[in-house]
Amino acid sequence: MNKSEARKRIDKLTAEVDRLRRAYHVEDDPQADDVVYSALMSELTDLESAYPELIESTSPSQRVAGKPLDKFRKISHAYRQWSLGDVFDLTELRAWMEKTQRSVEKLDGRFSHKQKSELCCEVKIDGLKVVLTYERGELVSGATRGDGKIGEDVTHNIRTIQSVPLRLPEPIDLVAVGEIWLAEEELEKINKHREENDMPLYANTRNVAAGTIRQLDARVAASRNLSTFLYAIESIDVHETGIKSPQTQEDVLEVLKKCGFKVNPVYKICSSADEIQAFYEQWVDHRNDQEYGIDGLVIKVNDLALGAALGHTGKSPRAAVAYKFPAERTTTVVEDIHVQIGRTGVVTPVAHLRPVSVANTTVSRATLHNEEEIQRLGVKIGDTVVIQKAGDIIPEIVEVLTNLRSGDERVFDMLAAARAACGGSVIKEEIGLQGKDGKIGKSKKSAAYYCADKNTRAIVRENLSHFVSKKGMNIDGLGEKIIDQLMDASLIENAGDLFDLRFEELIALDRFERKSAENVIAAITRSKEVNVEKFLFALGIRYVGEETAVLIGRELGQVDGLFGNQKILTPGDFYNAMHAITTDEWVQIDGIGGRVAHGLHEWFHQSQHQVMLEKMSESGVRLKVQADAGSLQKLDGKVFVVTGTLPTLSRDEAKENIRKAGGKIALSVSAKTDYLLAGEKAGSKLAKAEGLGVKVIDEKVFLDML
Repeated sequence: MNKSEARKRIDKLTAEVDRLRRAYHVEDDPQADDVVYSALMSELTDLESAYPELIESTSPSQRVAGKPLDKFRKISHAYRQWSLGDVFDLTELRAWMEKTQRSVEKLDGRFSHKQKSELCCEVKIDGLKVVLTYERGELVSGATRGDGKIGEDVTHNIRTIQSVPLRLPEPIDLVAVGEIWLAEEELEKINKHREENDMPLYANTRNVAAGTIRQLDARVAASRNLSTFLYAIESIDVHETGIKSPQTQEDVLEVLKKCGFKVNPVYKICSSADEIQAFYEQWVDHRNDQEYGIDGLVIKVNDLALGAALGHTGKSPRAAVAYKFPAERTTTVVEDIHVQIGRTGVVTPVAHLRPVSVANTTVSRATLHNEEEIQRLGVKIGDTVVIQKAGDIIPEIVEVLTNLRSGDERVFDMLAAARAACGGSVIKEEIGLQGKDGKIGKSKKSAAYYCADKNTRAIVRENLSHFVSKKGMNIDGLGEKIIDQLMDASLIENAGDLFDLRFEELIALDRFERKSAENVIAAITRSKEVNVEKFLFALGIRYVGEETAVLIGRELGQVDGLFGNQKILTPGDFYNAMHAITTDEWVQIDGIGGRVAHGLHEWFHQSQHQVMLEKMSESGVRLKVQADAGSLQKLDGKVFVVTGTLPTLSRDEAKENIRKAGGKIALSVSAKTDYLLAGEKAGSKLAKAEGLGVKVIDEKVFLDML
């Protein structure tokens, strides 16, 4: 292939890759398998490697910059980015509409009744504002809002967002405004990875999106699958193209769609406060059902010329207002800060708050994540703080109101608290990115304190609580208070002692009724026969989460001579088999990285764990290993997503049935999903499945499949 032929092939590949990208990331309409997309990208990059002089900045291969920036560059906005005024109820909405109408009446008579009355109502995305500038159809800059006049140049990260076109279909000049957001499903994936790597979890999608877009290394942004909704045009010069300049806000949304941007389809043209209120109430009920955050409506005068004529106040445009949903943030006082110890020994600070209602629940505690977060916030005991809670996410402190300090506030000593909780020495461990080779990357992620003595009572209790939990051995009736009683009475020291507990020992404990004792003994007896995957998860091995345990159980069940075909193992035999696997052998399993391999190897080379598992063997605990597919694999290889509330099964029970039948569990719906098992309040996953043509089934159909 000569250079001319390569140019033609590169142009065709670029056009096709862009078409498939837009179909998947903008239109939610996947038109090719990932393998096809990857093959086209591979051919494109190979050609560009052979002819580097043909590489253009708008090539799909150039989305991720090769070298991190040293610092952010400031960028002046060509058009000031105003903040919107807020209204919070129907009375305030009516007042805003009346005021706007009075301003309209003061204008001359060039506007019709329709122009004066139409309002465009859009859902307000709770994300991060971004300003995109295109010249002759090519992306030249992407900037944050900043103070409205000057923002930060984050073009290197904007280019990694697949819903943002690098080149528009027509060579127009355009300044467009939108919102960057992260899907809840993506947050679940990120937090799952962080949990398995014993890292603090992120509290909400907005903070992650904001933090991601301000990364100096574009590879971080590329890994997090950010998305966008564009909703405004500051300026447009269509030149000699077929695109028409928009006359209304409704036109703006259509023009943006034609230009290849992702535009939220949820909007409504209204002409009265009652219409707006009905739309508002509809979306208040569904605010947490979407894959993106919503914190209200944005109401705009639909006619752009009229909106421009109305002008601005000192802070906001007169032609638009934000109708905010009920607050999911509020203020309270930090009455104290305690620490709690996790099963791996990590010490986490928790703020004890003056009880306050937020998002329809009473909140009295909020996570502070780690010492770095306390220092970043500057929070002290006695401070008045802003807390936020979205959906079912654990509340967190987002701001300290330092102007309300009295001088009596106290600094929290994290190290002293950690030492007291651990009963002695602690270690501070930095957590960074890690590859399959087990090496820590240079990019520091966080630092946390750990108890040096892994036999600290608090760690033992957390391990026992994890072991008996529903996702572990599922031993009902053994809550933290009961475990404390058993430890105080010297009846248990580790999980191996649980299976030797006797009815007479339990009934002798304070406030232990006969029926409760009988139920606990029965639950312990039932748990003595358990799948190897649940047992492995219950052991609480660092970095081994639920799905990783399932992966390991299945993979090792296929190794000839290790477990054999569908046999019963004692915990002691299981220990010996796992002890024989080297770190290098662990990382050969697809999905097992260096951290997980190290955690497994370390756990199965500690003599106290061997003693504990041997004791379980003597107590009659047996592990069921499912090896070959056999007749049980009715769902072999099928990918399921479970969402909503099912009539009789919990989500965990449904997932367990899927795994037993050879199926796979995914967190989010994609073109690779075979079935969406949906119950009541299925939310955005149902809509996405229907849009992708994924088969949606209910519990009855699912049980019939088994």
